[in-house]
Amino acid sequence: MRILFDTNVLFSAFITHGVCAGLYEECLQRAQIVVSPDILSELEEKLITKAKLSAAESREIIRAVQADAEVVRPAPMLRPVCRDPDDDLILAAALIANADAIVTGDQDLLILNSFHGIPILDPRKALAFLASFF
Repeated sequence: MRILFDTNVLFSAFITHGVCAGLYEECLQRAQIVVSPDILSELEEKLITKAKLSAAESREIIRAVQADAEVVRPAPMLRPVCRDPDDDLILAAALIANADAIVTGDQDLLILNSFHGIPILDPRKALAFLASFF
């Protein structure tokens, strides 16, 4: 099981320690977490600007995610799918990773429901999706 984590879910997993943290821990045990360099770069920026972590603290979290996850390098989409080009990068990463699901809190992605047969789920639905396989 390969689960692509969007930036907002990773951010919540490390900052709020709620559902997203539980999903992250569950995926460490039962699935392969997948991210891209773009996701990691945005996560690092958000950790510094929104969570007010130091650059060193942010780098520590990025290193932890890199150790836990497979980092894929997607090619840009040939045609835009989402109004936000950053969201297209998520979809492209999921395709190249052969992901079984995308987990995100981004409404612009969630409204799609799926992309090329890959379900796009919020964290709670992703937990249920993961549980359905075990």
